[in-house]
Amino acid sequence: MSNIKSRLRNEKIAKICMQLSGISITGSLFLIVGIILYKGLPYLSWEMVSQSPQGGFYIGKGGGILNAILGSLYLASVSTALAALIGIPIALYLHVYVKRDTWLVKAAKLLFDVLFGIPSIVYGAIAFSIMVWLGIRASLLGGIITITLLTIPIVVRTIDELLATIPIDLKNVTKSLGATRWEIAQVLLKYIKPGVFTALLLAFGRAIGDVAGVLLTTGFSDNLPKYIDEPAATLPLAIFFQLSSPIPEVQGRAYASALVLTFIILIIVICTHILASKQKKHKI
Repeated sequence: MSNIKSRLRNEKIAKICMQLSGISITGSLFLIVGIILYKGLPYLSWEMVSQSPQGGFYIGKGGGILNAILGSLYLASVSTALAALIGIPIALYLHVYVKRDTWLVKAAKLLFDVLFGIPSIVYGAIAFSIMVWLGIRASLLGGIITITLLTIPIVVRTIDELLATIPIDLKNVTKSLGATRWEIAQVLLKYIKPGVFTALLLAFGRAIGDVAGVLLTTGFSDNLPKYIDEPAATLPLAIFFQLSSPIPEVQGRAYASALVLTFIILIIVICTHILASKQKKHKI
């Protein structure tokens, strides 16, 4: 009887702890969004998102952050595409061309788990060394190199987990029909297609919100990004530099920039949930 009471008490304590954790996390989220809305919404305007910075922008005069918005979209889009071109074949190779219990698969998973957890500033330092070796200056190209290195582990590990959920019967049936390994890889990739788009959206969200890595490699420019070898602004960098200003209006613009970035991330999250639900229905 005492054991039953003890178990019920532990269950109640665990339930209360989970509820408190959920409330604190949700409250923190609403607090962050509320602060951004309160401080950034008064400074958000069509001029802000449709114009590049003009003379005196960082002392409170005219202009906007169009250069940073386009720079972020260019950087995240190209980096995510390159990460997909590199990461998806790696994940398929580990599932189709190599036996699952070999040391190579285990070592590869461990390696990508470690790479997944490395801070982005480390990727920035590595990419900066590569840029010095290749003679590349701080530019959009440098940022693409950095963010590609950053997002490859995200793509590989996410696709790997998706492939692990595929029923073994599907693989066996495909093999029994005499399909080649490449044809098997195509079948598996088609099966997890909604999940692949989810993985790419996650990588895109990580890419567009990173600041530590691109701080060393992308540079900063008030001009619209035209060429890949020129410095380019990004939204995180714009927020960083605007918050460093002692002028209240410029700081307000930083919160407006954060609001734009939050809106982009919100769209990505909504698309991710929609694709994840499609993947779940597809499995059923």
